[in-house]
Amino acid sequence: MFGTSQNPSSTSEPLVTQTAHPRKTPQLWSPISWTTKPIYQEAVYVDQKSVDKSLSKLTRLPPIVTQTEIVKLKESLRDVALGKAFLLQGGDCAELFDYCEENAIESKIKLLLQMSLVLIWGANKPVVRIARMAGQYAKPRSKPTEIVDGKETNSFRGDILNGHPLDERDLDPSRLVSAYFHSAATLNFIRASLSSGIADLHRPLDWGLGHVHDPELQVKYSNIVSSITESLRFMRTVGADTAGQLQSVDLYTSHEGLLLDYEQSLTRRLKNPSSSRAAKADAPADGKSWYNTGAHFLWIGDRTRQIDGAHIEYFRGIENPIGVKIGPTTSSSDLLALLRILNPSVEVGKITLITRYGASKVRTLLPSHIRVVEGSEYARSVVWQCDPMHGNTRSTATGIKTRQFADIFSELQQTLAIHKQEGSYLGGVHLELTGDAVTECTGGSVGLAEEDLSLNYTSFCDPRLNEKQALEMAFLIAGHYRGERALGPQ
Repeated sequence: MFGTSQNPSSTSEPLVTQTAHPRKTPQLWSPISWTTKPIYQEAVYVDQKSVDKSLSKLTRLPPIVTQTEIVKLKESLRDVALGKAFLLQGGDCAELFDYCEENAIESKIKLLLQMSLVLIWGANKPVVRIARMAGQYAKPRSKPTEIVDGKETNSFRGDILNGHPLDERDLDPSRLVSAYFHSAATLNFIRASLSSGIADLHRPLDWGLGHVHDPELQVKYSNIVSSITESLRFMRTVGADTAGQLQSVDLYTSHEGLLLDYEQSLTRRLKNPSSSRAAKADAPADGKSWYNTGAHFLWIGDRTRQIDGAHIEYFRGIENPIGVKIGPTTSSSDLLALLRILNPSVEVGKITLITRYGASKVRTLLPSHIRVVEGSEYARSVVWQCDPMHGNTRSTATGIKTRQFADIFSELQQTLAIHKQEGSYLGGVHLELTGDAVTECTGGSVGLAEEDLSLNYTSFCDPRLNEKQALEMAFLIAGHYRGERALGPQ
């Protein structure tokens, strides 16, 4: 049973005490304490011996990310929580191992960088960039099996577990190790690309807007591009671009922490960087803390955030910044309980609340969630992030899963307005997107209709914004913030 094995290398580590909310008794935590809790979305293998072999190998492999990088991201997310920066998080619904190649990686990097540039212009704040890359290989499914051509088969659960072709649907333990190496290779290329100047703003950017058919929008977006271009030209003219900041940026990685045995195998007790909160007053005697070294940022999905569940138990013990998906089924009491378990010391920026209600429900549900958090000890401590994708998924009459651009932007627009009304700060957006010209979401200036979906629908899971739709979303968000500043204090 995947989810119940205990890695020998982990059991030799000391237990550490997790400081709890004052009204609760401190509980002992270790990387294997989650195995005592009920687990959801469990993967059940036929060959446990092969599973143990793969997990044993993972425990010996070096970290994919470092604790210094993790702490640096936490510091940036603190600024987001305090309203001093904006968070852009995006990437594939489910990465495939086949995406670990130059063009696929580079197209997503360039898209995220271009979107962040638009957002910096619009919000007039630094943008923290987190990619759903280098590890987003697992996907929760509503059912473990599905019917294909009249036969029941295992659902595709992401390349870390099984393949999409029907003859690869059996869960394969060797894919756990493959996921590690594909993650490491992807991040290695990201780092090499950034250090080689892919983010250098001296390079010309492709701002092609030929897909925008609406003349009014064409003028609006062209004006934004002109303003950004003029700003960059001015900086070059006065020599303000010589300090190196325009040559490279930080781009962090993230994935849903779904397969806990895999996550446990990459959880290491490491020396805290001197700048980290964990290295200060409440630091352990040995100066070390537990870090998940498989990604900089991990999130807990809507299907695995049970208060008494294994995922919450695992996540409460790691130093990484954590996201939690919040949706229509989240009660206010559960929301506070989650925060008190995952962040008992009220560390600012530690938790990102990723809201995903759907355009038709956000106005009813979000205000009460904001009030319960901002009216508690966690006021101004969390990052509020909008995921306008997952609550707006629907199927066409022919059974094709899609999302309407208008619904996605509507939820985002309503979320922005609600946070303003409640006096809170929407700190970021979480999008499923790709740098490729896919046809999976309808609408937007590109004018995709339902009959266009079959032209280039390549996702095996959820529909993604293509590069033109994603950039347009950035234009719309930037336009909102630009308009807010033009109006001034209300």
